[in-house]
Amino acid sequence: MRRMAWMVLLALLAATPALGASANKSTYRGWESLAISHGLIEVQIVPQIGGRVIQFKLGDHEFLWVNPQPAGKLPSPSGLGPKGEWLNHGGDRLWPAPQGWVGGDQWPGPPDAVLDGGAHTAAIMPTGADVGGVVLDSQKDSRSGIQFTRSVCVIEGAAHVGFNSTMKNIDTKPRRWDIWQVTQLNACNRAGEGYNKEIRCWSPIDPASIYPRGYCEMFGLVDNSSFSVDPATRMFSANYKRIVGKFGLGNSAGWVAVVDGTAGYVFVERFTHFPDKKYPDQASVEFWMNGAGQFVCGPEIVEAKDDPVETPYRIESEVLSPFAGLRPGESCTFHLEWSAARIGGDFPVLACTPVGVTCGPFRTKAASVRWVLLDSVGKEIGELAPTQITK
Repeated sequence: MRRMAWMVLLALLAATPALGASANKSTYRGWESLAISHGLIEVQIVPQIGGRVIQFKLGDHEFLWVNPQPAGKLPSPSGLGPKGEWLNHGGDRLWPAPQGWVGGDQWPGPPDAVLDGGAHTAAIMPTGADVGGVVLDSQKDSRSGIQFTRSVCVIEGAAHVGFNSTMKNIDTKPRRWDIWQVTQLNACNRAGEGYNKEIRCWSPIDPASIYPRGYCEMFGLVDNSSFSVDPATRMFSANYKRIVGKFGLGNSAGWVAVVDGTAGYVFVERFTHFPDKKYPDQASVEFWMNGAGQFVCGPEIVEAKDDPVETPYRIESEVLSPFAGLRPGESCTFHLEWSAARIGGDFPVLACTPVGVTCGPFRTKAASVRWVLLDSVGKEIGELAPTQITK
């Protein structure tokens, strides 16, 4: 018997000869950017719009949502819109958590003029021929008392992107925050109008979760039909249905996956879970579904309209580090990895390792047996019939 599993490799080797990993000046949708790439993947970074990773590509497939309205434009020095509004360019960025509006130990953004909207400095890392990378530094934020630094690296021949995100206390008093990486993914129907109905998020639920259902409702409807849990596997899933909502959950497995079933691609984030540390809302993973409906944001009730311009087709896969109490001058670092592969359709993700994702259950299949006779150095010198085999 042999054991079979439906697994798709994430650490894919390039189909073309190795081109080497590199980081170079580039352009993306009208912005001056830094591109990290090799023959398989490409990462585009725009330091001037909040240090965003604005796009991640596997081959020709783009995973991240990019706002077409401000594409190619730089914000004013304030980092905000003309009326102080949030300029959401899309892509991926770092925020501090917890989010809130009732005290100095909560982050009231977005909008945020410094960490989210302010220009970052950037430098290409001298990492060698097989690794390409960029280091980004945010401005120093006096309100939160922190500064972000993160390195972004790709390695030749693998569909992996590595992030080391560092938060430093630049204040004169202790500060307590966590690092919150927010990744906005494209949920539009790329073959026509409307949204992609085969976008699904997958996350294992921490067996030690304090929530009866394994997750908590953070924004939107309590009975949002976009979210569900398999009672047998304790796997959380979210199907994009254009209903606004956000749910958080503890994830001790250290991975989340988003499948674009229409295009047949999977996007994976891998991280380390710290069971002995505290997380905001007891959640190390959060999913935001951008859609129509109402939700409470601080003191206000927000009405999200079913308008693709005002409410674009996108979802957010968000991973959080545990809280870090930092004295003045101290810092902490959180490591996260992206991976991607083509799986060919709308399939679940049941498990994930550094090698690949499992999209189907293990099963067994009968296999023929051939008995051979080997010499003392392992060379085959003959074949035996089943009747010649004795115990």
